Amino acid sequence: MNRLQPATTDTAISATGVSNYWPHLRTLMTVIVFVAAFWLLHHEFSTMNFRDVADSFRSIPLSSLLLAVALTIANYGVMIGYDAIAVRLVGHRVTAGQIATTSLLSYAVTNSLGTLLGGTPVRFRLYSAWGLSTTEVIRLIYYISIAFWIGLVTLGGILFVAAPFEIPARLGLPLATSRPLGFLMLTISAVFLLSCALRRHPVHLLGINLQPPPLRFGLAQVAVSAVDFLLASATLYVLLPPNADIGFLSFVAIFILAIVVAMLSHVPGGVGVLELVLVTILPKSSNSLIASLLAFRIIYYLLPLLTAIISVGVATLLRHQDRASEIAAIGLRWTRIVAPRIMTGAVFVCGMVLLISGSLPVAAGRLPLIRSMLPLSVVEVSHFIGSVAGAMLLVLSRGLYRRIDAAWGLTVVLLAVGVVVSLAKGFDYEEATILLLVLLALIPCRQHYFRRGRLLAASFDFNWILAVTLSLGMLIWLILFSFRHVDYNDQLWWSFAYHGDAPRALRGFVGAAVVLAVVGVTQLLHPAPAAPGLPSEDEIREADAIVKSQGATYGNLALLGDKRFIFSEDRRAFVMFGCEGRSWIAMGDPVGPDDAADDAAWKFREACDVAGVWPVFYQVAERSLSRYIDMGLSMLKLGEEARVRLADFSLDSRASRDLRRTNKKALEEGLRFEIVPPSRIDEIMPRLKEISDAWLGEKSTAEKGFSLGTFRESYLRRCDIALIIRNDQPIAFANLWQGTEKHELSIDLMRYSPAAPRSVMEYMFIQLMLWGREQGYEWFNLGMAPLSGIEAHRLASLWNRASSLIFRHGEHFYNFQGLRNYKSKFNPEWTPKYLASPGGLASAQILANVSILISGGVRRLFRR
Repeated sequence: MNRLQPATTDTAISATGVSNYWPHLRTLMTVIVFVAAFWLLHHEFSTMNFRDVADSFRSIPLSSLLLAVALTIANYGVMIGYDAIAVRLVGHRVTAGQIATTSLLSYAVTNSLGTLLGGTPVRFRLYSAWGLSTTEVIRLIYYISIAFWIGLVTLGGILFVAAPFEIPARLGLPLATSRPLGFLMLTISAVFLLSCALRRHPVHLLGINLQPPPLRFGLAQVAVSAVDFLLASATLYVLLPPNADIGFLSFVAIFILAIVVAMLSHVPGGVGVLELVLVTILPKSSNSLIASLLAFRIIYYLLPLLTAIISVGVATLLRHQDRASEIAAIGLRWTRIVAPRIMTGAVFVCGMVLLISGSLPVAAGRLPLIRSMLPLSVVEVSHFIGSVAGAMLLVLSRGLYRRIDAAWGLTVVLLAVGVVVSLAKGFDYEEATILLLVLLALIPCRQHYFRRGRLLAASFDFNWILAVTLSLGMLIWLILFSFRHVDYNDQLWWSFAYHGDAPRALRGFVGAAVVLAVVGVTQLLHPAPAAPGLPSEDEIREADAIVKSQGATYGNLALLGDKRFIFSEDRRAFVMFGCEGRSWIAMGDPVGPDDAADDAAWKFREACDVAGVWPVFYQVAERSLSRYIDMGLSMLKLGEEARVRLADFSLDSRASRDLRRTNKKALEEGLRFEIVPPSRIDEIMPRLKEISDAWLGEKSTAEKGFSLGTFRESYLRRCDIALIIRNDQPIAFANLWQGTEKHELSIDLMRYSPAAPRSVMEYMFIQLMLWGREQGYEWFNLGMAPLSGIEAHRLASLWNRASSLIFRHGEHFYNFQGLRNYKSKFNPEWTPKYLASPGGLASAQILANVSILISGGVRRLFRR
């Protein structure tokens, strides 16, 4: 589990519909803790200098480094146990190879880049690809988080009580010794294990039903987590200097406290906080201890990340080799899922590597070699270019995250430049090796970057801005620490010499800061565009051609002409959306093939960012959730969609007794069913208008919109019309939506005359399904039952409880439960539908905007 990030990430929580109500406060706290930690570290390191730390680092025995690497490998192997146990508890069959791949990649990303990218989206996407449902993945993530914490409190509790240690007052913690915290931890552990042994009913946690595991699984979770922490502690312990006078178990206890404090701080990677706690509590050994912590960071965090990066590059290359077998290609399909996210983090790390390298003095032993081989001008220019390239890589990492092809090309160039200038400015082969490995891994991933968007067209993600800001703050501290002996004055800026490390570091930092400032100012001055206008007839025809190529039918809503369009760059897919208040609300998933749909979705998201509005996707499918999680959006379950498998639909079965009776009665009343093609619709259009007006009048309602069709002659002329006829006179109609290759059949408008029999709707559905089966259609889509399938209980989210209450008792406004029961007559298969939005405090306003948009205005909102 990630030692230095919250065990349950926001992304995991957002998928359950639970909103984060304090992001700004938490961010402020993070910045304050970060600044305070580095200020205290600066005070702790007041007697140290960079050269002494570097000498201590080089003096770490090779045997200790190799042992630390071996312990890290063993530790990551043990962490697979978290996933293995969670998969068993969820009850879904997943192969051992799939579990190991998911676990190792997730932890490699989470441990190093938890705040910027997070490992939860990687785990979510991979387990979804292995066949787990959204609910199963969320349950699995919670089980992993619980295992992490229960192992921490159990092992920490035992050690804090058995081997207590004093907590220095200058850390600001409300405890003088670890023993009280140990008793609290042991109490939590005992309650968990008792619930495993005694409780037989689910625990309702954050909207998810979690069955406490059987006691044997609970003990297994504790064991895996405890071994995990012991191995992580041992990795740092073997790197400690010989004069670190502390036993292993005492060190483990202090290490666990440092992890807890670092995680609670929410500082990215716990940078500074972990070091502060350890330096403050451990016996003093100053320079050597800092060197040990640096080696630990490299071995435990950077090496696994580099291994994951190389694995992705090699696997991507193998996957696209002509000689690769089909089985191997299928087995390596995970590369398509995780490569863009991992490469995003890798490039961000490369940018930081160049910036950190530019902030440190040249290694002392290399200075004579530099003097003899490189002109001073080459050293100076290379150093400055390296820092500027590092800042540009930070910017480009965001472009890679958005799958922009230009970002890939520029990144490849800058990584190559970084390799060259790292060698030219000081023979920094370590940095050059890291950049070269990432470059070689990135090149085979070209196909993942297909979007032709502009690099600065969209605003940057808040987490990215926070990561960059804190990174710059760390660089300032690093420069001050590395050159604390230098007398800072105006002449430094114009000093050029082989030994002029401080002037070069200052110039490089300013160059990097200018690059980032230019990007920031460009973002601030970029004018917010107005929302696109309603589509022209040509655009509607273009959208119609895309709709007709899709198996799903909801895209036919684009033909109403009441929604705006954003097309993908290649115009093979589009997002249809409406504007209400501060929300731009997309109707369903993008329409079009998956690769183009991803591009259209990102273009919509970026357009919302530029316009300063909330991006909202209404009624999206479960299989698409990873797309919106990648965008940083939260999920609310809206209800469930009913689809009838037409091959199994029949009036002859025992379960269809009521439908058979309805059909027989309709035939006895002289009703008949007919399909009218678009070429004949003008003949019946006046009668359809009469039926529609009468239906609206009887229901005392007005036309809705957005997710529902309206009576528009131009719209109806594009569809086949299903009629129910009595005495040669239409008494009911519905317009048909027909998916390509006869994948799906559905209807939009369904209206009937007040004189029609009460069973006319049911008879219409029966005949449509029988007709669809005869025509060879696979599915009949009955549409969504709003608010159904949402659990309600005392500890559920506010949205879940309110939704369930309305579903069960909201008949005055809309018969939600009756609609579900009615559709259940046809024995459909239910699939969940979600709202993807920024979540948080905006959720209530977003839901109100959606309701107003569908209703056609505030005044119509409370009309039936």
